[in-house]
Amino acid sequence: MTTATSLFQREDKNGNMWLALNEPVLASTTDHGIEPIVLPSEADVGEAMFKELLSTAEAKTGDINIALLGGRGAQQLHRLLGEKAATNEIDELLARLNVFTQDALAPLAMGNGLSFVRDFERILGEAFFAKIKSFTPMQTDTPDLEGALTDYLNKLESLGGLDIFFIGHGPEANDASHLAYIKPFSGARAHHMAGIIPISSSILEHHISKFKAGGSEISAEDEAQCRTAQYILTLGPAAILGAKKVVQSVVDADTAPAKISTYAKVRQTSLPQDEKELAGLLDANPGLWIRLHSNVKSFVLPNVTSPNN
Repeated sequence: MTTATSLFQREDKNGNMWLALNEPVLASTTDHGIEPIVLPSEADVGEAMFKELLSTAEAKTGDINIALLGGRGAQQLHRLLGEKAATNEIDELLARLNVFTQDALAPLAMGNGLSFVRDFERILGEAFFAKIKSFTPMQTDTPDLEGALTDYLNKLESLGGLDIFFIGHGPEANDASHLAYIKPFSGARAHHMAGIIPISSSILEHHISKFKAGGSEISAEDEAQCRTAQYILTLGPAAILGAKKVVQSVVDADTAPAKISTYAKVRQTSLPQDEKELAGLLDANPGLWIRLHSNVKSFVLPNVTSPNN
């Protein structure tokens, strides 16, 4: 339940609950397009993502606020960070990091093998979490999901929002796609910071399959509990568009070949000038939200694109 001191107000849309800033910042509807940066390997993508973090650290003083990307998309970045955290090479950088998760399934035990928290701990390692300034996951094991999500957003806003939103690209039916876990027809609008929305079978299966593709060892008990999850917790368009930089990674078309056509759809779709038409298109294909951000790096492997895409 939101409180009188909250920065956010609740909006319900067809069974989907979104939290919006009480005084929303108007988002630009300018289409910046998206141009993939094709790199030869996942290791190269991880290195490129790390360089984006370094460039942000060099360009500003003080804290750096980032949203981690779960699943296979950022695993090479996380391995690199974990390896460096085990030395003293980037201790100064790590001490500046406020780290947030960006999506989750709920209700789910925080220690479930299909929890992003557990996956991040597995790959980033103990030294990383011991050295960063703070770690704020979305709470999935509380009966008050809305209250916990509001607390999460209040902390994010108190720190000045995200410097880097590390984001992926998830396939949906009809060549649509999701960003974070903003699923099609969930009513997401530009002023929505985060949502609690009914889970879809496509996102549930995508979630489980990307963990398995990423090498996570999932017990039958953990998978059974995950399949009882009722909701998706996700950062919304306002968090994406409000981030100072968006760094996208699409590296798993070998295990999720639908991403080839859905990523092409994001690149090739014409965005209408009419605001109502644009809102409808973004609701049908949330992957298009990334086109409205002016500072995006989209790193992909060669199998994601082709001469015809």
